[in-house]
Amino acid sequence: MLAGGVFVPGVAAPQDQELMTPSDLRELALPAGIVHRVPYGEASPLQFGHLRLPQRAHGHDPTGPFPVALLVHGGCWLSQYEISHLAALEMALAEDGFAVWSLEYRRVGDEGGGWPGTFLDVAEGADHLRQLSRRHPLDLSRVIAVGHSAGGQLALWLAARDQIPEGSELHRDDPLPIHGVLALAAAPDLAAHHAAGTCGGVVDALMGGSPEQHPERYAAASPMQLRPKGVPQVLVGGNLDRGFGRDAFAYHDGATDPSEVLLRELPGAGHFELIAPRTEAGMEVRRELAALLGRLGRATAGE
Repeated sequence: MLAGGVFVPGVAAPQDQELMTPSDLRELALPAGIVHRVPYGEASPLQFGHLRLPQRAHGHDPTGPFPVALLVHGGCWLSQYEISHLAALEMALAEDGFAVWSLEYRRVGDEGGGWPGTFLDVAEGADHLRQLSRRHPLDLSRVIAVGHSAGGQLALWLAARDQIPEGSELHRDDPLPIHGVLALAAAPDLAAHHAAGTCGGVVDALMGGSPEQHPERYAAASPMQLRPKGVPQVLVGGNLDRGFGRDAFAYHDGATDPSEVLLRELPGAGHFELIAPRTEAGMEVRRELAALLGRLGRATAGE
């Protein structure tokens, strides 16, 4: 629940509350839409993304240019959870007028996944938007990173890549600028999730060890330590989510500029309702994304 604008951990679902599961997401009826599967790298067949553009059928001018929702799926950073469970959300955001670039990437359990491959894939996929914009009407001055669960950590991290020290394996000289972040049930504190043994201790496998063994890795990859600067961020969680999103309050409290980090609690929602776009929670997520886009427009206008 929220108290004073921050999440209070430890809220459990009522015994009779049925929450969505990954199986429920797979069973969602999908609206008609066009998806382009585009590779962004050559090191692995998992280096690809789904590009979906707004269609005239949904009331949008197909000429664009369109604001971009850079979507990163979650799943505990593990190989068994892949991009397909975001299909309904991808289509819904395209219906809302966004060009959607949804990334697949190598995860723990995949060859080349974990440190540093998982992060390098997501970074390369994000930077590939520059090439996509040469062929498609994308507005790269309005790119919002949207991530769920482990993908929320990665979305926040994308917005902070310009802060990565030059000596890090993750450093790049000219990362694609991210103009806003919508992090859903995110995991901004990798050290805390390591200590908690989240998802069977996956953070140790993701990072190649503990914060004590590799402090420089955590400093370059954990949003709790490597924070976006000058980027509006909205962290959304369900008040019935028992696992992820509980470290959002500490992330908010540690912000240098708290006005850049907003927290939203969705009552009656668990972990997966946030990415089921036609649930009450999913509709609220879509409204939050539209509001964040509006904030970017006002900032561009100098308001």
